[in-house]
Amino acid sequence: MARRWPLLLGLIAGLSTIMLGLWTGSDLADQWSRAARWTARIGLPIFLLAYAASSLARLWPNTATRSIWQNRRWWGLGFAACHTAHLYALVRFLQISGEDRPLPALAAGGLAYVMMFVMAATSNDTAMRALGRNWKRLHTFGIHTLWLIFTLSYSLRLLNPDTRPEAIYGVTLCLAALALRIAARRRTKRV
Repeated sequence: MARRWPLLLGLIAGLSTIMLGLWTGSDLADQWSRAARWTARIGLPIFLLAYAASSLARLWPNTATRSIWQNRRWWGLGFAACHTAHLYALVRFLQISGEDRPLPALAAGGLAYVMMFVMAATSNDTAMRALGRNWKRLHTFGIHTLWLIFTLSYSLRLLNPDTRPEAIYGVTLCLAALALRIAARRRTKRV
């Protein structure tokens, strides 16, 4: 159980953020809107820890980075737990507000959730053995797809002055994680 704490952290972060949104909003739609926005924001760093885990361990090998790398499965599952809370909050907001989402946003979000749930369902030793090399292909494709969807989602918010601070936060974190992966890959090729 000691290694599984990132999963618990993700679950607690997602549920606590929903409660905070429900507590602080001015009306029901605003409460669920806040819960949806905030769960996405809190889930992003958890996702990026899983995304950059091996890069951190290669670039700065120490006890902390090795622990993140060795527990990356649990960080990914923690993100899945947190982002499932985000999905619930988003669906509640859309139901209450009656707001529609454009088809491209729904398609990208749907793909992200399919990839996230497939990766979560196959994040175990049994699935790794059953899928063989396809397990690595699936998880590599999935994690890069999630990274791309997060990055594009936050990048589009740069166009709106009201969402620009949130966009800068998301884009900066996503690009920093990508830079870590590129730096680690270059270091590995040189060695």
